[in-house]
Amino acid sequence: MDEAGPLVIFANFVSDLAVDLEESGALAEWAEQAPRKAWLLRPGDVLVTPVPLSEEFLRYACGLTRVPTDEVTVVEVPPVAADGPASTGAVPMGQALRAAGLAERLRTLAGERGSALLPTALDASAVSFARDLGITVRPFPTVDAAAAALEVTRRLNTKAGFREVAAELGMRLPVGRVCRRGEVHETVRELLETYERVVVKPDRSAGGHGLRFVSRNDPTWTQQGLEAVGGPDGTWVVEQCVDVAASVSVQLEVSATGTRPLYSGVMRTARGSFTGYVSPLPPASPPVSEELDRWGVALGNHLARHGYAGPLGVDALVTTDGALLAGESNVRRTATTTVQAMVDRLSALSGRSDRAWSVARRRARRRFGFEEALHRLSAYDLAFDPARGEGVVLYADVPPDGHSWRYAVIGEHAEGVEEQEARLAVALGFLPPSP
Repeated sequence: MDEAGPLVIFANFVSDLAVDLEESGALAEWAEQAPRKAWLLRPGDVLVTPVPLSEEFLRYACGLTRVPTDEVTVVEVPPVAADGPASTGAVPMGQALRAAGLAERLRTLAGERGSALLPTALDASAVSFARDLGITVRPFPTVDAAAAALEVTRRLNTKAGFREVAAELGMRLPVGRVCRRGEVHETVRELLETYERVVVKPDRSAGGHGLRFVSRNDPTWTQQGLEAVGGPDGTWVVEQCVDVAASVSVQLEVSATGTRPLYSGVMRTARGSFTGYVSPLPPASPPVSEELDRWGVALGNHLARHGYAGPLGVDALVTTDGALLAGESNVRRTATTTVQAMVDRLSALSGRSDRAWSVARRRARRRFGFEEALHRLSAYDLAFDPARGEGVVLYADVPPDGHSWRYAVIGEHAEGVEEQEARLAVALGFLPPSP
């Protein structure tokens, strides 16, 4: 984010890169996080978002990043239903933007500012839209270069594609098989003859969406409902369900000159679904961190050889006996990349460095608005303090339901972050987290 020139920050959470477009409910829920892209805004930038940003939140974010609100532009793209009376699918944001008659406005803004497109997901719709606007896709030198990377990007955002490449690169993986939907039940049965539990994963899924856990003593399990994720003919992965001590990840930046690890951390999960993140990894885990970095660099270099450039995440499991097993790759901006960019930016403005941080979503007992939430943070001395470079940031606007708050906690060290988070639960009246 330190490259010169304004950006069209394209918050295309509605994309077929992470899940199928038929998963409109999941895509709509993920799109609620689009306001967090405000933390990337610099003077001259345009944010294209599938959901509105409140004026209070935009003033709050720009106030902390010291960007005048009148020097940025926010363009909201209303959702568009897919064609066909029986369709329940979503429409990629580039297509929705054209349908809403906003293309000319974006073309004018991009032409005036000499922008490049920064998509959340590098998908065909984003590349096509950048071509229409006559701008490049950051960090690719040309639109054609971005288009050439679409195939490998799409492949490495699938469970099956990752398993194949990871095995070629020498990563350890849970025992598993790739199969079609009609073969899932038999594959589960066969693996349960050897293992107590298995996990059934849609090939294209993110954040734990669509995962099913099956054990030998679960006689009621059937394939019923699998069509809802991945379609009736979709690809699935069935894996041994290992005993997990920690779910970890490393985020990297891929370029033509090499792959660079940026940060790593521990994922918070509930039943396999992502609920939060803590960075950095604990000091007692150097072997895990080093091997995770090696795997990430190897995968990043593979991507670079196939023309890809940009963000990469590799998720893995640490088993209870200390083994590291690779899980999946996310070849896109993830739930933590913007948060890390925000932490780096606020820390730099505060003259601080090497901050510890956590990010999560928790549900408050009662509904309240953004201004009241900020007042509560101040009353408990938790609001982010630019002078100290630490505190709580409400990083994704007021939640649509008024209860499910997304926040980041920034501190000098992990213990301080944990202490602030405990006080935050009291300040905002959070319900206990789900097991």
